[in-house]
Amino acid sequence: MLQVNQLNQYYGAAHTLRGISLSVEKGKCLSLLGRNGVGKTTLLKCLMGVLPVAAGNVSLDGRDITKLKPHQRAALGIAYVPQGREIFARLTVEENLLMGMATKSGKKASVIKGEVYELFPVLKEMLHRRGGDLSGGQQQQLAIARALLAEPKLIILDEPTEGIQPSIIKDIGRVISLLRERGDIGILLCEQYFDFARELADTFVVLSRGEVVASGSQQEMDDDNVKKHLAV
Repeated sequence: MLQVNQLNQYYGAAHTLRGISLSVEKGKCLSLLGRNGVGKTTLLKCLMGVLPVAAGNVSLDGRDITKLKPHQRAALGIAYVPQGREIFARLTVEENLLMGMATKSGKKASVIKGEVYELFPVLKEMLHRRGGDLSGGQQQQLAIARALLAEPKLIILDEPTEGIQPSIIKDIGRVISLLRERGDIGILLCEQYFDFARELADTFVVLSRGEVVASGSQQEMDDDNVKKHLAV
């Protein structure tokens, strides 16, 4: 599905990403863990084409996408739920959802699939409310639903639990688990809370100072060692 090989990136003279390699398989969830400021969001922006890659390469389904622009990657099947949600505050919930289908055309782009309402029932009740009027947790559900309407091969979630109330965190965890069980989508979950990621991920990559310091399957991970790199 997604393959990242020896990816490097710089911010001025600072070497922000150092030889990052990882892979996300179809039907599996990879959790990218690390404290704030270690390079997680920078890596995700490189995967989406928002930031350039200085060295290394990124491929999707065997195709090199390292030089492609963000909209081209989206059209190929990568959906991104950014940190902070970034929904369209002045648009209604329905209009936000329709934006998720911007890569589609004709009738298919005008019909919101009922599946998103099954996953996030609250959105159906709030279709005509402006996105900015929703709570933080509801906005996060809207951002994930919008991404899913693009029918992606891979969905990237950047800190989906940040600033969210516990009840909504459970709902988001339930949706991630359902998507994983469905088996037709790869999930890259960027988190700093190990306990949340532990329940959902098949494999883990831990970043510190822009490089991988631990990686492996759920069974291989040493919880104490991982938490050492997450504690403030």
